[in-house]
Amino acid sequence: MLSGRSKFKQVRHLVAPLALAAALAGCAVAPVGAPKAVRTGVQPLDRMQVAIVPPERDLQAQLMAGDFALAANNLKGAADAYGRAAELSDDPKVAGRALELALAVHDQAAADKALARWSALGGKPAELASARARMALDRGDTAEAQRQLDALVSSGDPDAWREFGRILATARDAAQAGMLLERIATPQRLPNDSAAWLAMSELGESLGRHDYAKTLGDAAVARFHDGTTYAWAGQQKFKAGDKDAARKLFAKAVAKEPKNPRLRLAYASLLVQDGQEQAAAKLLASGAQDADTYTLRMTLAARSSDKAALRRLYEEIRRQSDDVQSDNAFTLGQLAELLGKQDDALDWYAAVADDDPRIFDASVRSAVILHLQGKDDDAHEIVAELQTTYADRPEQLRKAFAVDGELYMDARQFDAAVAAYDKALRVKADDTEMLYGRGLAYAEAGHVDQAVADFRKVLELKPGDIEASNALGYTLADNDRDLAEAQTLLQAARAARPDDPSVADSWGWLKFRQGQLDQAESTLRSAWAQRKDGDIGVHLAEVLWARGHRDEARKLLNEVRRLDPKNAALEKTERKLTP
Repeated sequence: MLSGRSKFKQVRHLVAPLALAAALAGCAVAPVGAPKAVRTGVQPLDRMQVAIVPPERDLQAQLMAGDFALAANNLKGAADAYGRAAELSDDPKVAGRALELALAVHDQAAADKALARWSALGGKPAELASARARMALDRGDTAEAQRQLDALVSSGDPDAWREFGRILATARDAAQAGMLLERIATPQRLPNDSAAWLAMSELGESLGRHDYAKTLGDAAVARFHDGTTYAWAGQQKFKAGDKDAARKLFAKAVAKEPKNPRLRLAYASLLVQDGQEQAAAKLLASGAQDADTYTLRMTLAARSSDKAALRRLYEEIRRQSDDVQSDNAFTLGQLAELLGKQDDALDWYAAVADDDPRIFDASVRSAVILHLQGKDDDAHEIVAELQTTYADRPEQLRKAFAVDGELYMDARQFDAAVAAYDKALRVKADDTEMLYGRGLAYAEAGHVDQAVADFRKVLELKPGDIEASNALGYTLADNDRDLAEAQTLLQAARAARPDDPSVADSWGWLKFRQGQLDQAESTLRSAWAQRKDGDIGVHLAEVLWARGHRDEARKLLNEVRRLDPKNAALEKTERKLTP
């Protein structure tokens, strides 16, 4: 790499002063009285030679070329440049880098040259054995790979077993790597370090050597009796379906290291997977805490709508030191939101540090809260700041535009929402989520052709997408056009999601448009029973009205008004039914 290295300099060798003097001596003085000779031809300074090192012989030029190629993801170009640099440099690290790159592009000839140079410059035995093992694996020479891996783990290098694991984990042939793992990483050879045993057991699992991984994990438990070993064995038992044994092993792990939040978090995650969320929450609440245990405790309490648990957790973190509160500012903001403390949530989100990976999400949540408080200008100002701050980060920029669109959609400013999604699509033209969002905005704004075009584009990019199929089918049905196509789309959506109330609502509305009132009513009643959604209620009311059940329809519309007073379909339907 170029960091810490001086800028590239071309070495220019000027001719020596004596050479210049000799050149000047060629100008003799003419005899007295003779006319001065007219000087013609090459002047002395024109004879000066400037020797410039050719780029292929300039070490710094080759290193720069290699680094530039890497920056452009041109591995072959980087390998070639570093290969030339290794021939020019006396630094074994350059030769080692050349070898790494040659192996990355599977250039055995270049790797051989780099290895020879590295060895000549005094490469360490463990490093050379590692390189030779990787080269042998790359060309499929199992016997040579085994010899070199044996040399590596016998070298006495403190990182030998870690390097051994890395080599096999990145090998192209998993079967070959698994065989070598079993041959070399035996209980008789592994060091007296539980971390090494567990690493090899985990590597065995990833390479499909499950019996080896289990045997080594069981042996580690019998030998080391530490918390991490019990936890790994418990995880293996859980994967094998022996949940009772898994719980016992995790309980032993936590008992061995009660102050280790990592172990309690792992045990709690296992309990959650087993459906024991209350037991997981109780386990997490005991002992030392960190940001992850707080986050999982909040998630479990929110999932069960346990406001009391959320309140206790919020107050618990607030009693901690300023540093702990600062580290958990985002979690405190989420807790405050869940407890309905919007102003407190804004304060906590504002306290999230700029270098916190959740700073973007904190800003988004702040914008949402301000929108809910009716402070739309402030909300959109935050989003605009995000768009500026993350202008060079496409994924975050896209999300910022999407948030803008969602805020406008919720405020029923559909044209503004379309404009926001337009900006997102300028970042990535074929972004299906943004096309879908813009299609919804177009549909709500009454721009049916544009909405249909966007939904069709999504289906072109993601054939069979359920959301787009449902949206396009509903839009066609709602506008009483292409009902045969709408039926095909919605049948597919129903088959994929038979219990989805939103899909059932679309199907029921299609049946209404087709004049099949019995099927429309039964489908919409079922959807309404599953989810008290304003749109479903309005559709059911209109079907009931058409069937002459007007009192029931009015009662249902009143219920929708109570649940969703801003529902656009409610206002439209009431105008139509009671002109």
